[in-house]
Amino acid sequence: MSNFFNYSSFPGIRPRSGADTADMSRSGAVRRIAADVVVAAGVLALFGVVAWLLPQINEPIGPSGVPSTVSDDLHLLPYYALRSVFRMFIALFLSLVFSFIYGLAAARCRRLRMVLIPLLDILQSVPILGFLSATVTIWMVLFPGSILGVEAASIFAIFTSQAWNMTFSFYHSLLSEPQELDEAARSMQLTRWQRFWKLDVPNSMIPLLWNCMMSVGGGWFFLTASEMISVNNRTYALPGLGSFVAVASEHEQLGKVLWAIVTMVIVVLLIDVLLWKPLTAWAEKFRITQNESVQAKTSLVLSVLRRSGISDALALVGRPIANLMFWLTRPLGRTGARWPAPAPGVARSTSRSWRSWLWPAWPACGCWCVSSRTARGSPRSPRDGPGTDHVHARDAADRGVLHHLGADRREIGMNPRISRFVQPLVQVLASFPSNFTFPFVTLWFIAWHIDISWGSILLMSLGTQWYILFNVIAGASAIPDDLREATRAFHLDTRQRWTKLILPAVFGSWCTGGITAAGGAWNASIVSEIVTYGHTTLTANGLGTYIANATAVGDTGKTIIGVAVMSVFVVGVNRLFWRPLQAYAERRFSVA
Repeated sequence: MSNFFNYSSFPGIRPRSGADTADMSRSGAVRRIAADVVVAAGVLALFGVVAWLLPQINEPIGPSGVPSTVSDDLHLLPYYALRSVFRMFIALFLSLVFSFIYGLAAARCRRLRMVLIPLLDILQSVPILGFLSATVTIWMVLFPGSILGVEAASIFAIFTSQAWNMTFSFYHSLLSEPQELDEAARSMQLTRWQRFWKLDVPNSMIPLLWNCMMSVGGGWFFLTASEMISVNNRTYALPGLGSFVAVASEHEQLGKVLWAIVTMVIVVLLIDVLLWKPLTAWAEKFRITQNESVQAKTSLVLSVLRRSGISDALALVGRPIANLMFWLTRPLGRTGARWPAPAPGVARSTSRSWRSWLWPAWPACGCWCVSSRTARGSPRSPRDGPGTDHVHARDAADRGVLHHLGADRREIGMNPRISRFVQPLVQVLASFPSNFTFPFVTLWFIAWHIDISWGSILLMSLGTQWYILFNVIAGASAIPDDLREATRAFHLDTRQRWTKLILPAVFGSWCTGGITAAGGAWNASIVSEIVTYGHTTLTANGLGTYIANATAVGDTGKTIIGVAVMSVFVVGVNRLFWRPLQAYAERRFSVA
C-alpha cells in the first residue's frame, strides 16, 4: 500500500500506527465507561426520587380529613415541582396506553369506528370538572383512608387533558399509512403484534411524540384545577405547583406567584433537554425517506445513551417480552389493514370481527416494550345564554388556526438548526398555564376596563393554539427529504413550494390539530371564563362558567345538562366541518 500511495506527497496525512489504534481503543473504552457511569447515576437518581415520593403519595388521611389548602413556603417549591411532574408523567403513560388501544380499535374495525370516534369527540369536550365531579367520590371509595384516592383523582384529571389529542394523532397515523408498507406487511405475513411494533408505532412516532409534548403542556394548563379540586362544596388540595399558585393568588402574593413561574420554566427546560430533545432526535429514523437528512438533529443526552451499554441491558430484558407477545398474538391471526382485499368475494366473516375487537387490548401488555425501545435507541353580549359559548371556543380555535400557518412554524419542523433553539421556547410557552397569569391578567383587565367576555377569548387562545402548532410541526418534520430535494431540483419559488409541497403535506396534521384545539377550547373555558385574584373575581357568561358554578355547589343535574350541551356542540361541529375536512386530507394529500 505504501508503494501505491506516497505519504510523503501529503505531509498532513500519515498511516495509522498500532499505537494510534490502541489509543483510540482506550479512549473509546474510557468514554463508554464514563457514559455508563452517567447513565447509571441518572437511573439511580430517578428510582431514588420515585421511591422517596411513593410513601408520601400513600399517606393516611389525618383526623381533620383531606387538607383544603397547602403551605405557601417558598422552600417547598422544588418538592411541589417533583409532585406535579410525577403526576404529569404517570398520566402521560396512561394516555399513551389509552391511545394505542383506542386508536387501534377505531382504525381496524369499521363498526367500532362508528361509535368510538363520536365518543372521542364527546370525551374531549367534557371539561375536567365534569370528570372530577363524577369520579372523585369513586376514587375516594377505592382508596379509603388514604390520600392516594385524591392523588388518583388528580392523575385522572390530568389524563383527561392529555389523552384525546394523542389518540386522534395515533388514529390519523394508522389511517394514513403508506399502502406500499401495508402491502409489505401483508407479504411478510406479520402477526398483529409484529405489525403494531414494526409498522404502526414507527409510522406514528413523529406526530405522536409531538402530541406527547402538547399533552404535557395541556397538563400544565390544567394543573391548578387538578391539584385544587373543588367539587360538591368541598376542596381537596394536593402539594404541587398548581395548588401553590392558587394559594398565593388567594393571598395576593405576586412575588410567590413569580417564583412559582420561574420554577415551572426551569422544570420545562430540564424536561426538554433530558427527554424531548433526545426523543425527537431519535425519532428522525422513522421518517419516510430514501436518504439521510442533510442536517441531522442532535442531542447530547442521546449521544451519551448510545455510547453507554443501557441499550444492551434493555435489549436483554425487552427481547423475551417481545417474543412472548409474538407467541401470545399468533392465535389472533396475521396482519390486517384498512384497505379492502382485492377479491370482493372473499369472506372476512366473523374471524376478523372478533379479532378486531380483541386485538386492541394487546398493546397495553407491550407498552413496557415500547418504553424500553424508546430509551434504547367572537365576543358575546352578557345577556347571551350559556349555549352561545361555542362562539368563544370556535373563535379561540380559529385564531390558533390562522396563527400557525406562518412560515416560522413550518421552519421549526423542517430546519434542525431552528428547531434546536426554538423548541425549548415553544415548550415553555405551550406549557405555561394561563391561570398562572390570572393575578396579573385580573389587574390588567381592571386597570384597562377590559370586558372578561373579550379577555376570556385571549386566555382560551393561550391554551388551545398549541394543539395546532405541535401538529403542524409534526407534519412538517415528517416531510420526506426526497420531496424537499425535488422542490430544489425543479427550482420552485417560495409560493410554489408552499402550494405544491408544504401546505399539502401538513394539511392532515393541521386538521388533527384543529379537531383537538376545538375540543380543547371548550375544556379551557372552565378556567378562562372565571378569573380570580384575591377577593376579586371576573366572570364571563358562558357554558364554562355554568359548569364550574354547578360543580362547585354540587348541582349534579346542572352539571350533566352543561356537559351534554357542550358535547352536542362539539360533536356537531366535528361531524359537519372537521371530519369532512380530515377525510379530504386523507384522500387527497396522503403520502402513500
